[in-house]
Order: sequence, then structure tokens, then C-alpha cells
Amino acid sequence: MYTLFGYIHARANRLRDQAGQGTVEYVALILLVALVMAGVIAAMKGFTTHQGQALGEAILSKIRDAVDNVQF
Repeated sequence: MYTLFGYIHARANRLRDQAGQGTVEYVALILLVALVMAGVIAAMKGFTTHQGQALGEAILSKIRDAVDNVQF
């Protein structure tokens, strides 16, 4: 009986140790996507065409709007 309780306790502790792990992975994924988007925008700034610059400005304005709407 004690062995069973010990096993259940050990399994519960393992599950508890991984709490929040998914949140960390999602934050890392969002940061990676933001970094890629910033790189694309930075690369588009060098183009002389108006289409690329307009797209970069549109993406930047959307990001600024999203950041401005974040409340703590």
C-alpha cells in the first residue's frame, strides 16, 4: 500500500514540475516570429520600390498598434 502511495506521489510531483513549460515555449515561439518579421522589415527598408516600403510601413503600424493596446 505504501508503495502505491509513493508511486502516486512521485507521478504527481513530476506533473507539477512541468507546469508552465508550455507558456515558456509559446513565448519563445512568438519572440522568434517577431524577430523574423523585424528582419524582413529591416531588409525591405533598403528597397527603393514603393510597394516594399508601403508593406513594411503597414506591418510596422500594425505591430505598433498591437503593442499600444497591451495592458498590464
